[in-house]
Amino acid sequence: MTKIIVFDIVGTLVSHEHFYTTIDQRLGPSLRKHNVSARLLGFAWLESAEREYTYLSLSGKYVPFAQVFEAIFFRVLHAAGVPEPRKLATEEDVKFFLQEYKSCRVRPGAKECIDNLKANGWTVWAFTSGDRARVTGYFESGGIAIDAEHIITCDEIGVGKPELRAYEKVKEKIGVGEQEVWFAAAHGWDVSAAGRAGFKTAYCTVLESEALEDVFGRMDVVVDSLVELGERVVGKGV
Repeated sequence: MTKIIVFDIVGTLVSHEHFYTTIDQRLGPSLRKHNVSARLLGFAWLESAEREYTYLSLSGKYVPFAQVFEAIFFRVLHAAGVPEPRKLATEEDVKFFLQEYKSCRVRPGAKECIDNLKANGWTVWAFTSGDRARVTGYFESGGIAIDAEHIITCDEIGVGKPELRAYEKVKEKIGVGEQEVWFAAAHGWDVSAAGRAGFKTAYCTVLESEALEDVFGRMDVVVDSLVELGERVVGKGV
């Protein structure tokens, strides 16, 4: 029987660090005048965009994450305590940040994790709320061996994570039926939802630090690095 694992991409295989650094380099001095951390602003921007994207999908209106992400920046700057956000930053700044977001880098150990799984007979897929062009760019620059045919995007299926329908549609795309399939991510909510949709679950703490089992439930594999995640899943699939 084919061994299959599906990975989240952004936040899991790909780090946000370049994005945070870019915001600091571009707006850091201006933000610090308002006691705003560039890193926390970047985090709030990502988290707020994910929330609004998810809420829209849950309410029956699917809007691509990239569109939500771009639109919401000045709202987040306002919430951070900047009284006149459009005097501190411009639409040109937002465009620049979005362009640099495409240059985020794969995490240490991501390539080794994927290579190890594939060397041990696993078929590796990826499932993302990001747009196809951006995430394939991450893989190409980072040497991640997941080809375009094995990438599934929420934009293409018209349902956002973490709706259970999204994970069910992934299974349909892969064509696995009742076969055991693994899902791996560094977002607790993502792995948790996949588990309720019938996936075996692998969670890496590299992004969030704490698994919070009392909130998200027990995962089949919990590790601190992507290399270890690959090793543990390979062991489970023997």
